[in-house]
Amino acid sequence: MDDLQFLTAWSEPLIRTGQVLLVMLLAWLAQRVLTRGITRLGQRYPQLPPELLLPLRGLLRWMILGSAFMLVLERFGVSAEVLWTALTGFAAVAAVAFFAIWSVLSNMFCAVLIFSLGPFRMGDKVEVVESADKPGVKGRVIAINLFYTTLEDLSEDHQGALVQVPNSLFFQKAVRRWR
Repeated sequence: MDDLQFLTAWSEPLIRTGQVLLVMLLAWLAQRVLTRGITRLGQRYPQLPPELLLPLRGLLRWMILGSAFMLVLERFGVSAEVLWTALTGFAAVAAVAFFAIWSVLSNMFCAVLIFSLGPFRMGDKVEVVESADKPGVKGRVIAINLFYTTLEDLSEDHQGALVQVPNSLFFQKAVRRWR
């Protein structure tokens, strides 16, 4: 009777472990077979660009691993519907957050471009051209930081005033420069 209780107590966890191992083995085999098949396809048809085959292999690998992960979690009692809801909710929040800080990230990236490419330097006189008939912001560069470039206004109306121009504006508009 003692052996029967031991088997009934451990049968469910052992079966679940076997199922998880089977899912992982099948996912690994499917990934290997598909990756090898795509590699052979690329060798057989050399006109297929490697730039297409490499992302295809990666996409299939991640799809197989994601599906296997979902199956394993389902075996442990986690609902796929709950996981999908959580994943899409997280993606929506991430998209909103990314959209909200896009202008900040854009200005920071443009600052890196200004520092590395050097379209203008400290002390240069620059003008951000709005259109052919309308004068834009014009001044001498006195500071460049991660978010904006500070210009000393050289116009007669506002001479000496400081103008802070977002760095992204220098890559969205035409810029005149005098050294």
